Amino acid sequence: MPKYFLSLLFVCLTATMWSQSQQEKLEQRKAQIQREIRDNEKMLQNVKSKEKSAMNVFLIQKNKIRLKENLINTTEKQTRLLADDMYRNQLKINKLNRELKVLKEDYAKKIVNSYKSRSEQSRAMFILSSENFLQAYKRAQYLKQYTSFRKSQGVEINKKSKELLSINEKLMLQKIAKQKLLEENKKERLALVEEKQEQEKLVNSIKKDKNRIVSDIRKKQRESKTIDAQINRLIREAIAEANRKAAAERAKAAASGDKSKSDTGKATVSRGSVSSSRIEMTPEDKIIADNFKANRGKLPWPVEKGFISLGYGDQPHPIYNTLVVHNSGLEITTNEGANARAVFAGEVSRIWLITPVNKAVMIQHGDYFTVYQNLSSVNVSAGEKVSIKQNLGRIRTSGDTGKTVLKFILSQNTTYMNPQGWLAN
Repeated sequence: MPKYFLSLLFVCLTATMWSQSQQEKLEQRKAQIQREIRDNEKMLQNVKSKEKSAMNVFLIQKNKIRLKENLINTTEKQTRLLADDMYRNQLKINKLNRELKVLKEDYAKKIVNSYKSRSEQSRAMFILSSENFLQAYKRAQYLKQYTSFRKSQGVEINKKSKELLSINEKLMLQKIAKQKLLEENKKERLALVEEKQEQEKLVNSIKKDKNRIVSDIRKKQRESKTIDAQINRLIREAIAEANRKAAAERAKAAASGDKSKSDTGKATVSRGSVSSSRIEMTPEDKIIADNFKANRGKLPWPVEKGFISLGYGDQPHPIYNTLVVHNSGLEITTNEGANARAVFAGEVSRIWLITPVNKAVMIQHGDYFTVYQNLSSVNVSAGEKVSIKQNLGRIRTSGDTGKTVLKFILSQNTTYMNPQGWLAN
């Protein structure tokens, strides 16, 4: 029986601690979503005030709706956890009430019995009427233990009464918190309905301009394809350059009589050319690449605030599902005046002009490359070592659409990868 009680107590304590931990995590997540909604609202107001394209407003509003839905889901999880915790507390209250009832009834009987035999004479007679000394001693000990037990019962009743009061107060606060969460959820759901209605109006206005939108998308896809080819060429040049540098170092080592590197150096030189598709990494490059790979899913975003407005790969158009848009990286919409920042330490490999107002920065991390495209100004130079989250330059705000979008690309050698899986959630 004691083992069963201890096991039950352990399970209850563990469940309570887990529930509290989950509530704290959900509260943090909720606060983060609310911050993102506020940032998104600022972006939306900024775009609306400039009376730019309805498509731009639609994309920002779509992200706002997604955030609202996440907020509602998080609040619902909080409500469910709170309800579970309240149920456990109610069980504790019921159990304490039953225990207190038994204790008080038993204590009342003992008080009555004690009152009936309260005189010192009756106590003395109880001891003196013993048949022998041993029996008298045992009776004296019994009276002593009886008094002690009665006192301990009083203490136990007091302790359980305080515990009951504490849990009742906690339950009352939980009921208030639950009601607050339910009201918040109701308010957010009403706001979400309004957002979706507004979005529906935008969709209808955009659909009227389908031909122009399709034409713009095709034009941008052609431009994007040209830029991707340029980036691919620059990555290959960077790989070839790194391999030539490594080959020269091996040849130098061979010339200095380093037998361990001599054969490698001769072999590289005899080939007469170097690979432009795969970096032959030095030990230092391998350490950097391994560190970069080890941080998959934990890399900071290339902007301080923002959201993914166009994902990686072949993406259906948000309104015209039959229209497919190809993207070699991520398009991240952010605030006007925002800066791009390095997602990991590395060396600036290339800086180039895509157009007179559109600059790009490429950073090498071992055999990985990250590209930051659509910058109006650049704060670093080629060959410079950069640290994680270092400011690379200001992101350009389009004069046509009013959007501030960073194009972020990630590749291992010449193989493009989905950056979203590498960035922290």
